[in-house]
Amino acid sequence: MANKITEVTKESWVLSTFPEWGTYLNEEIEATVVKPGTVSIWWLGCTGIWLKSEGGTNILCDLWCGTGKRTHGTGKMVKGHQMMRMSGALKQQPNLRTQPFVIDPFEVKNVDALVVTHIHSDHLDINTAAAVNQNCPDAKFIGPQEVVNIWLKWGVPADKTIVVHPGDEVEIGDVRLLALEAFDRTVLVTEPNPEVILKGKMPQDMNELAVNYLFQTSGGNVYHAGDSHYSNMFAKHGNEHTIDVCLGAYGENPRGITDKVTSVDMLRMAEALNAKVVIPVHYDIWANFMADPKEITEIWKFKKDRLNYQFKPFIWQVGGKFTFPDDKDRLEFNFDRGFDDVFTVDNDTPFPSFL
Repeated sequence: MANKITEVTKESWVLSTFPEWGTYLNEEIEATVVKPGTVSIWWLGCTGIWLKSEGGTNILCDLWCGTGKRTHGTGKMVKGHQMMRMSGALKQQPNLRTQPFVIDPFEVKNVDALVVTHIHSDHLDINTAAAVNQNCPDAKFIGPQEVVNIWLKWGVPADKTIVVHPGDEVEIGDVRLLALEAFDRTVLVTEPNPEVILKGKMPQDMNELAVNYLFQTSGGNVYHAGDSHYSNMFAKHGNEHTIDVCLGAYGENPRGITDKVTSVDMLRMAEALNAKVVIPVHYDIWANFMADPKEITEIWKFKKDRLNYQFKPFIWQVGGKFTFPDDKDRLEFNFDRGFDDVFTVDNDTPFPSFL
């Protein structure tokens, strides 16, 4: 930390400020002992989560450590950009990152697997891959074929990678990871080969680009839908598997775009999956997709008795922890306000005690 203004540089400011939470959350996760019969997850922003089982297995999923727009540039989108191809719009999208970095990827420890749902860069992150590869030599890198292809291009050793397709299972410590079909129509018109779409050819196979995951643990099963849009196929997954907690990519879609699941369909997703808890994610990260998750709670209250909903919504905060089943009846996360031990030492404020 610089003590004189002459010692301050842009580099010193960056290193002393980012990530904004430093190692606070890293330390919390490392110190957490998951009780028998439970599973804990932390929200890292976007769809990134850290899952920790009662056996001490640590799984990192979709952690993104990048940024959105950093300059106005020309004011126009780059040719072939996914939003341009989806909507026909030319104006640059104001997709600014709106959340702080709550975890330091280069201080991660004891990660057993880095799991990625699909190829988009706000889920498949080179910084996360580098940090896990450097700090956790035994960690596995698990994802669909095109995710693994990108990891290999970045230099991740091939023997650390595992390619999964829908129906594949991988044992990670005391967690069983099941890959399921993804329903991300956006991914079909985006990377890794936009020329396929621009030349009017058929899109690539979804199963090579994206998967959803079911993390099966002794404390409950967590379903991660990646960037899946709403699909009737959610009912297939709900019929075939026990799903306790489901996470979906929620947001308000800009005009001319259908990319995120909106409030009503978040509830439909939970109902179709036969989940006990539905948690919206992703709405937090992009300025042009920001949404109010309380809308989900209010619509749930309006419909729950008439439609006999058997699930509850849970509104998270980035950096917050959710433990199933302990938190299954909570509707909202709030950070610890502290001062539980107030007045256990003498108060030395210079005012009379009666004030």
